[in-house]
Amino acid sequence: MIKLPGMEKVWAALPEARMVGGAVRDMLAGRAVADVDFASPLTPQEVMARAKALGLKAVATGAEHGTVTLVAAGRGFEVTTLRRDVETDGRHAVVAFTDDWREDAARRDFTINAMSCTQGGEVFDYFGGRADLAAGIVRFVGDAADRIAEDYLRVLRFFRFFARYGQRGPDEGAVAAIAAGRNGLRQLSVERVWSEVKKILAAPAPLAAVELMRATGVLEIVLPGADVARLAALLERGAPVDPLLRVAALTDEDLALRLRLSSAEAALLAAWRGPFGLKPEDDDAALRRALADEAHDVLIGRAWLWGGDGAGWAALRARLAKMERPVFPLQGRDLAALGVKPGPEMGEMLAEVRRWWMEGGCVAGKEECLARVRAALSGLG
Repeated sequence: MIKLPGMEKVWAALPEARMVGGAVRDMLAGRAVADVDFASPLTPQEVMARAKALGLKAVATGAEHGTVTLVAAGRGFEVTTLRRDVETDGRHAVVAFTDDWREDAARRDFTINAMSCTQGGEVFDYFGGRADLAAGIVRFVGDAADRIAEDYLRVLRFFRFFARYGQRGPDEGAVAAIAAGRNGLRQLSVERVWSEVKKILAAPAPLAAVELMRATGVLEIVLPGADVARLAALLERGAPVDPLLRVAALTDEDLALRLRLSSAEAALLAAWRGPFGLKPEDDDAALRRALADEAHDVLIGRAWLWGGDGAGWAALRARLAKMERPVFPLQGRDLAALGVKPGPEMGEMLAEVRRWWMEGGCVAGKEECLARVRAALSGLG
C-alpha cells in the first residue's frame, strides 16, 4: 500500500475517498509512486470544509471541474469529485457531479487508469484494468472511438502508456480507432501535443510506440517527415533518455514554431544540427578547440546524433564530458591596459590572438597571450 507523507491526513478528512488513476496503476505494477490523486463523492465545497476542519490547507484549483488541492505535510493532493460527462467536443468536457464510482471510472481513458483503491487497500476495478496491466495491454475503457472523440489528446496518451506499459502487440480496436480518428489531433493546441510527444519520447524504450505512431498515420501529423530509422540508430548507440535529443534524431524540420518550443529547447535543437567534425581518433587539442567554440551539451549531442557506433565513439563522448571547457583568457580591457584603443584594431588583435591560442590547442595562459599582444604592438611600432 502506498504511504506518502500527508496521505493519512487526507484520509482522516475524507475517509470515503479513494486513490485513483496512475497511483493505483503504478502501485499494482510495483513501480515508484511520486504523486497520489484522490476521488470523492463529496462536492468540492464539502471536501474543502472537511479539510479545513482538520487544519489542512485547501485550494480551489479547479473547483468548477470538481477538483481541489489539499496540502498536507508540505505535499499537494488533488481531490476530484466523482463526475460524468454531459458534453464533449474533442478537447473539453462539460461534466456533472455524481456519487457513482463506476460512472466516474467509465469516463477515464484506459482500463489501467480506471481503477481506484480505498484506504484499507481494496482495489475497485470495473473494466479489467488489473488483468490488462498484468498482460501489458493498453486498452480504452468501453468503445475506443467514443473515448477518442471525447478528447483527441487520448490518441497521444495511448502511445505514451503503450511505450511504458505495453508488453505485447497493441490492442487491435485501439489501433483501428486511432487510425480513423487521427485527424482530430489537428484540433489540439501545439503545447498539448508537444507535452505528450515529450512524454512518449521520455519512455526508456519508445521505439515500438513511435513505429506504431507511424503505422497509424499519427506521426506524420505531429512530426511531419519523421525518420524512425534515425531514432532507432540513436537508441542502438545507447543515447541517454532525452526527448529533445530523440526529436532531433527523428526530424530535421524546424520545430521551434510548429511546437512552440521554449527558447532554450529551440536553441539547443538548432545547435545540435550544426556541423560536427570531431572523430574518435582526434587528440585532446582538437577536442579543446571544439569546446572553445561550443558547449559540452552541444558537442555531445552532435556526437550522439551524427557520430557512429562502437567503442571509439563512446570513448570520444566520454572524453568530451570529462574535459574542462577552455576559455580564451583575454578581454578587451586587457588590451586597453596596454594602450590599445577600443574599435576595429582591438577586435582584430583579439581575434588574431585567439586564432593563435586555438592553433596551440587552447592551453596558453593569460600572460602568454599578453606577450603575443605586446609582440604585435612592438611590430606595429
